[in-house]
Amino acid sequence: MGFRRTAAATLLALLPAALLSAPKAEYKEFERKYWAFARPERPAVPDVGAGWAKTPVDRFILAALHKEGLEPAPEADRATLIRRAYFDMLGLPPTPAEVADFVADRSPDAWETVVDRLLASPHYGERWGQHWLDVVRYAETEGFEYDRYLPGLWRYRDYVISSFNDDKPFVEFLREQLAGDEMVEGAPTEEGNQELLIAAGFHRLGAVRRNAGNQEVASSRNEVLTDRTDIVGAAFLGLTVGCARCHDHKFDPIRQKDYYRMQAFLAAGHEADVPLGGAMSPEEWRETTKKLRAKLKKMRGEMNEVDADKRRELEEEYSKLEAELPPPPNNITTIHDDFEQVSEVHVLNRGNYDQKGEQVGMRMLGVLLPEGTEQMAPDTRNPRLILANWLANPEHPLTARVFVNRIWTFHFGKGIVNTPNDFGFMGDRPSHPELLDWLATEYMANGWRMKPLHKMILMSATYRQASESPAMQEAGMAKDADNRLLWHGPMRRLSAEEVRDAMLSVSGRLNSKMGGESVIVPVQETLVDLLYDPTQWAVTADAAEHDRRSVYLIAKRNLRLPFMEVFDQPASLTTCARRDTSTHAPQSLELLNGTLSNDLAKSFADRLEREVGDDPRQQVERAYLLAANRMPTAKELETAQAFLAAHPLREFALAMMNLNAFLYVQ
Repeated sequence: MGFRRTAAATLLALLPAALLSAPKAEYKEFERKYWAFARPERPAVPDVGAGWAKTPVDRFILAALHKEGLEPAPEADRATLIRRAYFDMLGLPPTPAEVADFVADRSPDAWETVVDRLLASPHYGERWGQHWLDVVRYAETEGFEYDRYLPGLWRYRDYVISSFNDDKPFVEFLREQLAGDEMVEGAPTEEGNQELLIAAGFHRLGAVRRNAGNQEVASSRNEVLTDRTDIVGAAFLGLTVGCARCHDHKFDPIRQKDYYRMQAFLAAGHEADVPLGGAMSPEEWRETTKKLRAKLKKMRGEMNEVDADKRRELEEEYSKLEAELPPPPNNITTIHDDFEQVSEVHVLNRGNYDQKGEQVGMRMLGVLLPEGTEQMAPDTRNPRLILANWLANPEHPLTARVFVNRIWTFHFGKGIVNTPNDFGFMGDRPSHPELLDWLATEYMANGWRMKPLHKMILMSATYRQASESPAMQEAGMAKDADNRLLWHGPMRRLSAEEVRDAMLSVSGRLNSKMGGESVIVPVQETLVDLLYDPTQWAVTADAAEHDRRSVYLIAKRNLRLPFMEVFDQPASLTTCARRDTSTHAPQSLELLNGTLSNDLAKSFADRLEREVGDDPRQQVERAYLLAANRMPTAKELETAQAFLAAHPLREFALAMMNLNAFLYVQ
């Protein structure tokens, strides 16, 4: 009851005075009493006695285990533990020296030293920034027929990585993305303002249909606003608000009118490109490159129809013409409010843009407000900042819960709420509701900063458990086969980005350069004409750039790299709250026969020869330390030496990158 009276009144105080009337008694009492719509209250930490628990997190976990007659698994061995933490926090393997130092360090603060080092690493932002980019369906092209490239949108990716590395408070991160352009004071190109405008590029991340000819402008605009409304609901509220576009939500207390009132906060926002210097605007650049690419495509076709002498001439002409392609314009891809073109927002019959019903103004979700709360006028200034402040208010029941649940999900593979984008009636119920609220309140008390929460999780005995628990195996599988109660540590396969980055790392080829324009890497020659039109896939000229981390590869909606796609890199048309993991034959084919795998296997073999010479035993031991972060077992050593006696070192290196010990984290 405290939230429904006190907290709702606090939220209501954020609303401007210019209001329109709204209907009464829209929500039933049971809808308002749903657990996710009540303000998180800090629960008491369970008393489970001294012993296993190292942090408050452990006390909640142990209390739930004991309730089911279960005990936690023993602690993982040190080599396993440091490998787990490095991939979780950095998305990269530890070096053999880092593993050896931790295994040998028996001081009481050895693990804390490792955790602090990981949190301070610039690679932390690259790893955890990727999680957020999945959620907001980041891509640099618009998809659909033309998949138009948005020059400058890579700056949003760098903004996210920098924000995570700086441990920017989440409420500030939220405000900047939803309303950075409305927060700008002074010239847009001033340094501080540039960051705000880049952050507001959040609203340009969705797929946009660019029809040729007589485009239905109203339809296109409606789809843009729909996409932006849906992602705000999923990313920040953790609700499937998009289900109320065509009718009242079938399960959650979100009325169709609620949906369009939320959309009204976004109705003044229009696309904007802020130039930072350079001769061409984005429009001029697109028109120029379109003409040149058409000529290049025609020449590419002609090359296949002429003899060898004529082909050489065409290739020379092709290279000269290709050199005339202008570089992308130097600009910030963002939005701005234009109240002369503000879209009227109506409740749409079945969501059809041309079947307009009642016009509505701005209002937050009614179930979270007192009955009779009125809506704001459509011309209210800084509408998205008002929305952001509502979400950022500590009284809000969802914002902190949703984000700490995301953090938990990425650490343990499953969330406390195992539907991270759906806290509604049809979503998962919390496995540990008191722990979720304790984490949410602790997160807010620590200034909405992620790194203290990370540290608490990594320092916990829960996180440090081995992935197997022989003593509890039978009872645990009978009572909790999915390991929701965390009676043992999780085991997972590396993500697509982690597989590629780990291969680059162990081969000694990883380029650690951070930030800047996205990289376009070469693809197999057989795919160039079939899928990768050379005029649309201009490979980055500097070969050293090809070995950069996967987060810096171009994110193209209509065309993903085969290697990344086969290892379950998500499509960027919709939000991805948690990566799915599949196992199928094309993964093995890519790892064994793919150009990237074989190229990096050669570099891995060269590294082994450089570091330990031609002694087979030392080569095997070094390979395991690099690829599996441990020494080989006696059986592994015997098998590997027998393999090396009959096969070249490059093939052994390739085999190492196909092992479960390389591809999985325990």
